[in-house]
Amino acid sequence: MPRADRARERTGRSGVNHPDPPNGRVDKSQEVDMPPKKKLVKTFTLQLKAGQATPAPPVGPALGQHGVNIMEFCKAYNAQTESQRGDIVPAQISVYEDRSFTFVLKTPPAARLLIKAAGVAKGSGVPHTTKVGSVTRAQVREIAEKKMSDLNANDLDMAERIIAGTARSMGITVKD
Repeated sequence: MPRADRARERTGRSGVNHPDPPNGRVDKSQEVDMPPKKKLVKTFTLQLKAGQATPAPPVGPALGQHGVNIMEFCKAYNAQTESQRGDIVPAQISVYEDRSFTFVLKTPPAARLLIKAAGVAKGSGVPHTTKVGSVTRAQVREIAEKKMSDLNANDLDMAERIIAGTARSMGITVKD
């Protein structure tokens, strides 16, 4: 293969497929102007009651130290979580250099879902000796399906095992 052909192959340019403009200038009108990418300053997660975020701690101090508009976050969070009122819904917040923010809602913590399914107030202080409640395999499967997007599991069976392990560590037994 001649040297010029190898160079064209390497760079992906050839006179036929990618002709240079006749005057040597690139026509800017055909390019799409993308807005400059914002620089990410901090990412953190807050676990808040759905539909009940207020500027009081923990929201105020966490967002205030980065100069984010706290009320704007509270209104947006409350609007998006209104349908889940009563649950704890974690929000992963990304703060940018220009003090703007975005947030992604996660699924409620597995421990909260297990407590609700077992019908107990809280987990056991001594989980391996004192059992406080029980859940069925079907309930564990339902929780695993709900949490699947947030778990580090390849399939539903592995997700069920993760949830069952969380239940064991809380003093909740899993019954067949």
